[in-house]
Amino acid sequence: MTIDYHTLRNWPFKDIEQTYTARDAMFYSLAVGYGANPLDPDDLAFVYGKELRVPPTFAVVLGYPGFWARDPRSGIDWVRVLHGEQGIEIHKPLPREATVIGRSRIARVVDKGEGKGALLEIQRSITDKASGERYATLTQLTFCRGDGGFSAGGGPSDEAPAVPPAVPGRAADHVCRAPTRPETALLYRLCGDDNALHADPQVARAAGFARPILHGLATWAVAAHAVLKTLCASDPARLARFHARFTAPVYPGETLRTEIWRDGQAVSFRTRVVERDMVVLDHGTAKLR
Repeated sequence: MTIDYHTLRNWPFKDIEQTYTARDAMFYSLAVGYGANPLDPDDLAFVYGKELRVPPTFAVVLGYPGFWARDPRSGIDWVRVLHGEQGIEIHKPLPREATVIGRSRIARVVDKGEGKGALLEIQRSITDKASGERYATLTQLTFCRGDGGFSAGGGPSDEAPAVPPAVPGRAADHVCRAPTRPETALLYRLCGDDNALHADPQVARAAGFARPILHGLATWAVAAHAVLKTLCASDPARLARFHARFTAPVYPGETLRTEIWRDGQAVSFRTRVVERDMVVLDHGTAKLR
């Protein structure tokens, strides 16, 4: 089945209402490495205390519409779908507890050509149910490897998004190392992504991995923690945007090394696994307030 441009651009996502508590926010923080040093006062503020801070990346697990691409009406070869990039624009820091509304839409459908796949850009806003204030806008770029060529007969296709800039050629201004725990993926899956690939060794081997891999969004959150701690004094209000491209999987228990470059309020970064010297997040960009 071939995907249809108009069907996807007008996909009928339902608004997702979600109530979270301070306990939910703290569990997410622990799952992505905050509090690894319980004596660090900056990290402790995300997992303990009346003035609890919430990581900006917590928004990525709120108002999630689920794996909608499995719906046969989408025409997507969902088995061959990859999460290519993830970004967030932070409008206002998340409170310690709230009821939020997640509203998703497909903003871009790009035909890369027959045999080359297609790109979907999916945007999701996270707003407060009571006030209507927007906390964050999430942008996900999905690579549909089996769905290229849908516009070959003259049908529409959107312009591809700009390629994120490469990191600077000079040595990094800051380097932040963060170990992950062997059970990190088992913790993170309780935040909303229970794909067996991240828990079941047999499923992981069938997919071509030696063992279950860490969720890409968990790796992404670890990198955001590094930027937040290094450049923002762990103050969520000081991070305005954060974006990265996924380039390789991480195995729970590996050490993540985030290299950071700062040019004024603009930030570039990349993250690599120390044990395998492999870049797992690249073309990372952030903006500070």
